Amino acid sequence: MVRPRVVVLGAGVAGHTAAAFLKRWLGDEAEIEVISPRPDYNWIPSNIWVGVGLLRAEQVVFPLAPVYEQNGIAFRQAKALRLFPEGRGEDRRPFVEAESTAPGSEGQIVAVPYDFLINATGPKLTFEATPGLGPKGHSLSVCTAPHAVEAAAALEEAVARMKRGERQRFLVGTGHGTCTCQGAAFEYIVNLEFELRARGVRDKADITYVSNEFELGDFGMGSIHIRRGGYVTPSNIFTESLFAERGLRWVTGAHVQEVAAGVAKMEFLDGREGEETFDLAMLLPPFKGVGLQAIAADGTDITERLFAPSGFMRVDADYAPKPYESWRAADWPRTYQSPVYPNLFAAGIAFAPPHTVSRPRQSPKGTNITPAPPRTGMPSAMIGKAVARSIVDMIHGAPQPTQTASMAEMGAACIASAGANPFRGTAASSTVLPIVPDFERFPEYGRDLKHTFGEIGLAGHWIKILLHHLFIYKAKMNPLWFLIPE
Repeated sequence: MVRPRVVVLGAGVAGHTAAAFLKRWLGDEAEIEVISPRPDYNWIPSNIWVGVGLLRAEQVVFPLAPVYEQNGIAFRQAKALRLFPEGRGEDRRPFVEAESTAPGSEGQIVAVPYDFLINATGPKLTFEATPGLGPKGHSLSVCTAPHAVEAAAALEEAVARMKRGERQRFLVGTGHGTCTCQGAAFEYIVNLEFELRARGVRDKADITYVSNEFELGDFGMGSIHIRRGGYVTPSNIFTESLFAERGLRWVTGAHVQEVAAGVAKMEFLDGREGEETFDLAMLLPPFKGVGLQAIAADGTDITERLFAPSGFMRVDADYAPKPYESWRAADWPRTYQSPVYPNLFAAGIAFAPPHTVSRPRQSPKGTNITPAPPRTGMPSAMIGKAVARSIVDMIHGAPQPTQTASMAEMGAACIASAGANPFRGTAASSTVLPIVPDFERFPEYGRDLKHTFGEIGLAGHWIKILLHHLFIYKAKMNPLWFLIPE
């Protein structure tokens, strides 16, 4: 009897979670193979601490091959290039074509057949969208562990200059009008400010936050509202207060047009143009899909049928263009199954959102300056787990996906480090339900305020440290890993 084969593209939070649960639930009943271009797993949330010199890269990454070998999961270090969801020619078994990135076999092309496939390839870091953006240009990043190491080294140099009496200008935020992951920029700037105080050089630093958000605290979620002390407080007040307490200047509604040596040129929502000068800039790039192609059995390119123009995969969402006032929670996907091929799924950042969550805005020149919706961390893991369960049930005879994980129905918890010290550190802790606002269920604010809250304090920092260790333990599939919640 031929065992079904499930192939997972990508070994980030969504892909790794899906593969781990597939193996747990299916055992030897099916073959599970993970294809990833990188040999390591990176717990990306802790890259922030690497980027300010508090952790080494080895503390946030580990090799995947030994973990998968120990748990009976096949691993192939390769970059997926093309999907053949109908097979090719007379052979109708679908397969994915991948290019090896493993030492000694770089560039070799291999065809990997599958019965079910999960696209969890994550994003392409599109630094080239802004001239001069990124480590190969004039700014830094914490999107990968090596990028974070570079950022830490640059910070050390800046601190040395300040200790010699020089003043330094820091610019942190988003490097394009359509960026997501404002939370990562938020974490970096407050950790940066904390570290400069801890090292005794804060008085020599000018720190500016630049963001494509319409107002602080939007985070690509259309902002949130928190009920505290009998009052409902919007997240912009929460965030602005935090920044003001730390002496951080902020610039919002900004699209970075170009990053040159020591200067970022910008266009603003109100039509103005301006610039911010810096000695050290950490600016995040926009995301797009990794560029997978799809080919029909007759050789026809069907990429546009499977993927949105952004390169992310179309799933069971409502992609019909509609004005902001007509957006509904039901627009968002629930099963993450391809509407074209029922054995194809996307998880985590790899699925195409139907639209942004934040109200779309453009400058008078027509430049989009709107945060893209976040799909990282807890939502990615929950989606990966739900997709894995649906595939298990379909292998067992279910005619369609059995599990849902709509971001318009699920809640999420987030703990953002705001300074790492066991006695003086803090973290901003928040929960939100649902992630995508549902104004039909919650007409006033779009969310359930009984389950949406935020606070900042030392306890949150202790929890952040605990979660760092727990999630790396879980990712290594150590004993009872599955008991740790997503």
